[in-house]
Amino acid sequence: MAPTHDHPGEQAAQDPIRLLEIRETPLSVDEIFRAVGDDAAGGTALFVGTVRNHDGGQDVGALGYSCHPSAQDEMRRVAEKVVAEFPVRALAAVHRVGELKVGDLAVVVAVSCPHRAEAFAACRKLIDDLKHEVPIWKHQRFSDGTEEWVGAC
Repeated sequence: MAPTHDHPGEQAAQDPIRLLEIRETPLSVDEIFRAVGDDAAGGTALFVGTVRNHDGGQDVGALGYSCHPSAQDEMRRVAEKVVAEFPVRALAAVHRVGELKVGDLAVVVAVSCPHRAEAFAACRKLIDDLKHEVPIWKHQRFSDGTEEWVGAC
């Protein structure tokens, strides 16, 4: 392992991408947080996306996520870009598919870096790029009977 800075404790991790999954089962913040634990990380940033009860001024009655078969590969590509751009010690991202209800966790991502500013920036890039580049679609059904499909994530 090559050192990333001057301190031996800052050696590069073997594989900073610790957990990437798309699943139909409920998500766990604790699982994601544990996955990015690293003794050389001084900052860990975590983002949790939940199903809210409204969107665009309408009450959401039901919501489902589906994905393209390439979604897992695209998620890895996005994660690899974040690892290449930031000094990531550990990274994890899990997105849920299937039928969800208000309050359910839809996506949880976390990044550990040597410092907090890097962790915040890397986590922000990770969730923003996942939302825009990974083919996961949201099907919202509103309480007035209307519905809409929302592009990636």
